[in-house]
Amino acid sequence: MEMCGQKPRVYFFFGLFLGISLLWAHCKQEKAPGTTPEYSLKDPLKKNDTILKVEGTSYLNSDFEGYIRSIVGEAQQGLSIPSLSRLFDRFIEEKLFLQAAKNQGISLTWEEKKDYLTKLGSEFLDEEKGTLLETLDTQLLFDKLLIAKYTYQLVEGIEVTEDEIKEYYDLNKREFLSPEKIKVSQILVRTEAKAIEVLNMVKDSSEEEFRQAAQLYSASTDASKGGDMGWFEMGQLPYEMERIIFALKDGELSQVMESSYGYHIFRVDKRQGPELISAENASEAIQLKLLDQRIKQATQQHLETLKTNLDWVSYPQKLPFPYSRKES
Repeated sequence: MEMCGQKPRVYFFFGLFLGISLLWAHCKQEKAPGTTPEYSLKDPLKKNDTILKVEGTSYLNSDFEGYIRSIVGEAQQGLSIPSLSRLFDRFIEEKLFLQAAKNQGISLTWEEKKDYLTKLGSEFLDEEKGTLLETLDTQLLFDKLLIAKYTYQLVEGIEVTEDEIKEYYDLNKREFLSPEKIKVSQILVRTEAKAIEVLNMVKDSSEEEFRQAAQLYSASTDASKGGDMGWFEMGQLPYEMERIIFALKDGELSQVMESSYGYHIFRVDKRQGPELISAENASEAIQLKLLDQRIKQATQQHLETLKTNLDWVSYPQKLPFPYSRKES
């Protein structure tokens, strides 16, 4: 089984956008509540300071400010120093990839630009961030697309074979062990007195008799199905319900339990122990995982090569905030 051609192209471009989204989420979380940063990314005294040179091209603080705005919108002033520092690291990496693409004569067609803007307009804009299409730097968007096109060429030959998928499955079967599941039914009534009355009626009943009682007395939306709630794993129901339900044996009824919905009587209809997902069903997930690992590894290795071979220098001391180096 190989993952080449159109599939990696779609997958890689999706990864590019997902990475930007995750970076936004990470930066947003690191915002210090109730504090005002002592820096300004729009500092007029520093906006024209050069912070990066790559093969004769200079990038200013104003370029970096626009780069951050393209990712987080107007929330940029609330970013923490570590978040801004990691964004600067990413800024440098993208500019190295961009220069490498230009050195190889890679460019964007008019159709690629048009399709990209259309896709952004329909899927990737977030008004909450303030990143409306008309406010974004179109050239910056095209630079990102050119980088994606360049890096795609680096990884388009990467593949995952059937043997590799099988080997990963055999060595990591614990990853594919599905948890215990239980099939649950209920009767829900409005008062505790009615719940006790119904419980006494059904405590020695069969599953069919329980379902008939649910149809007659239950106020839940699943009453028409005889109280059948479906299959559940641990963590899918409220804790207080799980504590009671998962302690029951097959065919056993719970005592009356009160919740914000009313008074419940639960029945465990069937219990299914942990099961190993088959190699066939796990194949696609393994393929994508291995492909993702190899794409990241290949991209990072190429980045290290670019850092060695390209003529570039950064000036973090000229940033409008105190740059924080990334810990190993």
